[in-house]
Amino acid sequence: MSNRREFIVQFGLGSSALLASQAFAQAMVADADPQAAALGYHADGSKTDKSKFPKYAADQHCGTCALFQGKAGDKSGGCPLFAGKQVSANGWCSAYAKKG
Repeated sequence: MSNRREFIVQFGLGSSALLASQAFAQAMVADADPQAAALGYHADGSKTDKSKFPKYAADQHCGTCALFQGKAGDKSGGCPLFAGKQVSANGWCSAYAKKG
């Protein structure tokens, strides 16, 4: 009987850990994603077409954007414009708004 109970507890813990890891392992936004293309997003902001997006400046990147949900120094983080996906801290899109 204790083996069955132990199995159920272990199974429950394993399932919880799996679900938690999937929640944190968000996919990165691809430059070719339709939403990304519409906003001119590039994971490497220096590749932004300045003729299409004249607002772009070299010192602007997702890591310094008010919408970036990662911490300072993170290589990537969430963005409400790309629900469930991560953006590169070095990326840029036309919705850039300087923090603070």
